[in-house]
Amino acid sequence: MNPTIIIADDHPLVLKGLEDFLSENDFNVLASAKNGKEALALIKAHVPDIAILDIKMPFYSGLQIAKKCKAANINTKIILITFEKDEKIYNDAKKLGIYGYVLKEFALDEIEHCIHSVIKDKPYFSPDLLAYIEVDKAPDGLDSLTQAETKIFRLIGANKTATEIANELFISTRTVEKHKNNIRRKLALDSKSASLYFFAKENQKYL
Repeated sequence: MNPTIIIADDHPLVLKGLEDFLSENDFNVLASAKNGKEALALIKAHVPDIAILDIKMPFYSGLQIAKKCKAANINTKIILITFEKDEKIYNDAKKLGIYGYVLKEFALDEIEHCIHSVIKDKPYFSPDLLAYIEVDKAPDGLDSLTQAETKIFRLIGANKTATEIANELFISTRTVEKHKNNIRRKLALDSKSASLYFFAKENQKYL
């Protein structure tokens, strides 16, 4: 059985294109809205399986609607469509438990795949968005390293041994090993020396 869907976008051409595409592919589009207030009223009236919402609309944004649905315990799964490659919006969407985030330039290519994923209870975020956000993002934990740990991390990435690091920094090898253990713990790495070396080599550019 096809899921029931409501769509909302304040751009008439985008709205019509999306509605036509979904209808042609036998999706059950119950209604469409051209602003956030209409969209929220339709969601409350029909409680569709899925609501495909533009992020920026008059009255309420897609995110504000998602927030209101969550507060009212409405189980409609929200898919956002947008031109925005925005990390804050992406993080806000994840916090609200939004199921899909599709970039408008790929909407017709991706929306069908996104809906099928969401029906199976699996979130779908545009690969292009994820690549954009994650391409230059430092791994978690790097900013928690102390100044001494950061120096040692860089030297590990330069393929220096514990003895070479100790000589260069005028400390004992035992102190180097202690720092290495702290670095592994902070970065959640396993105890193999190779894992720390590879991680340092790939990520020292962020320090």
